[in-house]
Amino acid sequence: RSSDLHFLMAHGHATGWVLWHCQRYRFHQVPAYGEKNWGRAFPKRWFWLQCNAFDQQTEISLTAAGGHRQVLTWTETVGMVGLHHQGQFYEFVPWNATLSWRVSPWGDWYMTAERPEYVVELHGTTNHAGIGLRAPTQHGVMYCCHHTAQGQLSLSLWRKSSRGLSLVLQATSQQAALEIGGGPWCDPWHKPDA
Repeated sequence: RSSDLHFLMAHGHATGWVLWHCQRYRFHQVPAYGEKNWGRAFPKRWFWLQCNAFDQQTEISLTAAGGHRQVLTWTETVGMVGLHHQGQFYEFVPWNATLSWRVSPWGDWYMTAERPEYVVELHGTTNHAGIGLRAPTQHGVMYCCHHTAQGQLSLSLWRKSSRGLSLVLQATSQQAALEIGGGPWCDPWHKPDA
């Protein structure tokens, strides 16, 4: 099955260079992330959190998103959390988990997901103004997205058992990518009340 939240490489490593303001920056085996767009089902409204640079911890990569999109003649709200940690992949998607979120028009992202075996909680914040980005719309590519790569993110993963929850992972970052797009974004977006 496909949730149409397409990421191609979430826990990869890259070697190469970037040219920025006439200066070449070389890098070797740095954490890397790559994705492709949502195709024809590009959402009318979405949010996104991504991080693979956590404070004092390695081998963690997180991608989380939610969107409201049209598919053929109906619309749906979908979301996902994908977490790589120490060689394991924890997937939270509509067919195996219950997802909820509260995302403000800018500055605050909160998301939880629960499966029979695990619970994950994410909280992203930023005081940065962010930048506008272009994204596909029904009227072509337009500035309809707001993004920062200087977000704060806290991540907690618990394992469920008959005795309750036991903490598997707790991590923070000051280098999270946080984004909202589409609209309208007049008020916070709550799911399950989406």
